Amino acid sequence: MIYNFNLGIGWASSGMEYAQAYRAKALRNIGKKAKFIFTDMFPKDNIEHMTKNIGFLDSEVDWLYTSFTDCKISPVTYTLEKLEETFGGRKFTKNREGAIVKYLFAGTGNFYTAYMTDPLSDLVHRVEMVSNGCLIRKDYFTYCRIYTEYYAPLDGKAHLYQRRFFNEDGSVAYEEITDNDVVMYQFPDRLLTSKEELVGYMVSRLNLTEEDTVLIDRTTGIGQAILEHAAPARIGIVIHADHFSESGTDDEHILWNNYYEYAFRQHSHIRFYITATDAQNTLLKKQFLKYKGISPHVATIPVGSLNELKGMRAKRRKHSLITASRLAGEKHVDWLVEAVSMAQKRIPDLSLDIYGKGGEENNLREQIKRLSCEGFVRLMGQRKLDDVYQQYEAYVSGSTSEGFGLTLMEAVGSGLPIIGFDVRYGNQAFIDDGQNGYKIPVTDKMEKKERIERLSAAIVRLFTEADLEWFRQYSYQKARSYLTVEVERRWNETLS
Repeated sequence: MIYNFNLGIGWASSGMEYAQAYRAKALRNIGKKAKFIFTDMFPKDNIEHMTKNIGFLDSEVDWLYTSFTDCKISPVTYTLEKLEETFGGRKFTKNREGAIVKYLFAGTGNFYTAYMTDPLSDLVHRVEMVSNGCLIRKDYFTYCRIYTEYYAPLDGKAHLYQRRFFNEDGSVAYEEITDNDVVMYQFPDRLLTSKEELVGYMVSRLNLTEEDTVLIDRTTGIGQAILEHAAPARIGIVIHADHFSESGTDDEHILWNNYYEYAFRQHSHIRFYITATDAQNTLLKKQFLKYKGISPHVATIPVGSLNELKGMRAKRRKHSLITASRLAGEKHVDWLVEAVSMAQKRIPDLSLDIYGKGGEENNLREQIKRLSCEGFVRLMGQRKLDDVYQQYEAYVSGSTSEGFGLTLMEAVGSGLPIIGFDVRYGNQAFIDDGQNGYKIPVTDKMEKKERIERLSAAIVRLFTEADLEWFRQYSYQKARSYLTVEVERRWNETLS
C-alpha cells in the first residue's frame, strides 16, 4: 500500500492537492493501491465533497479524525427528515432561506440552524444548536452523525471545549478535549496529549511493513510523528516548492525551506526524495553533497501528466490569453490584468480570461473595473480546463515561484506558447525562450512597475513578432515527455 500524507484540502485547492489527484490516477493505472490521508479539520465542509471534486475515489481517501471510527468516507446523505425524527415530538416552526433551515422550538428559547449541502438539497451537513442565545453544540453528518462539537460562553463568545467522534451505531469512539491550542484525546485505553501524538497513533495502527511506502507531501506538524512510527515502511518526501532560501544561503551554510528542513535533517530515514523537475533534482543533489556531504536518492517525477495532446486542429480566438491559478497574492494575477490593460492599447482585440477562485477575487474584480477592462479581461471562476486551453492562443503567468506548475503543463499540452518570469522551476521547465514563449528576466530588486511593463512588452511581442504556429508546435513537442505513460513509468521505477 502507498500511504500519502497531507494536511488540508479545499474547494480552491493548491497545486499540491491537484498533484495528489494526478498521482492517485497514476497509481490506479499501474496497479498500486493507495490511500491519501488528510490531517486537518474540515468544519465547514464534508471532506468527501472536496476530494471527489478533484478526482479522488472515496475508497482512496482517509481522514485522521474518522480513522479511529468505523465511519466511512462518504457523501452527505443525512436528510432533514431524519433530523426532524430526533426532535422527539417537540413542536417547532421551520423557515428556509437557500441552504439554511432554521427550527424554532416555541417557549424554550432554543433553536436549531441546519446547513444543507446546497440551496436546493434536503441533505444536512451540520446542525448548530442555540439555547438562550448561546451556541451550545454542533452536529456534523455524512450518512450518520460523525462528530459533535460542544461550546460554552466565554468572554462573550462561543468557546469550543470538546469534540466527540462517533461510530456508525452512535457509540462514542473517542473524545477531544480542547482549550484553545491545548488538546487531549481520550480513548478507552489511552490518553494522547497532542495532535502530533494522534497522528503517530494513527500511523502505528496502520501496521506498516517493508512492503508499504509512505509518501509525505507536507511535513509541517506531522512529519516527526509519521517518521517515528512508519518503520519498517519505505519513506519518501515529495517536494512541491523551492526547497531553500537563496538570500539565506552562502558558500558555508544553506537555509532550507521550513517545510522541508526536518525531512532533510532526517535523510538517513528517507528512502527517496521526489522533485517535479530535473533542474530541481540536480540542484538538490548538489546542495546535499556540498552542505551535508551526502548523496541521497532523488527521483524526478512530474506532479501531473497528460493523457493526450489536445487542440492540434482547434480554431483559437485571435489574440486571446488565458491564465489559471488560485487567486492568491503570490500568483500576481493583478500584474497580468495591468499588463494586458497596457498591451491592449497596441492590440485592440487582445483579451485575457482568468480561471480560478481565491481570496484575491474581489480585489481583482475592483481592479478590472478601475482600469475599465471589463470588455476584455474576465474572471471565469473555477472549472475543469481540459478542453478549454485550446480555445486560446497563449498562456500568461505572473507567478514568481512555481515548483512545477500544473497549468503550465496543461497549457503546453494544448499547444499554447507561454509568457512568464524566468524563475525556478516550472517556468524554466516549460518555456524555452524564443521557441515557445518568453521568459522575462527578473530580480528581487526589480520594481513592480518594471515587472508589469516587461509582461506587457512580451505580450505585444508575442502577437506582433512571433511565429505562433512554430511556437505552438514546439509546445506540443515539449509536452510529449509529460504524457501519462511516461509519468507512470517513473512512478513504477521509484516504487518498485
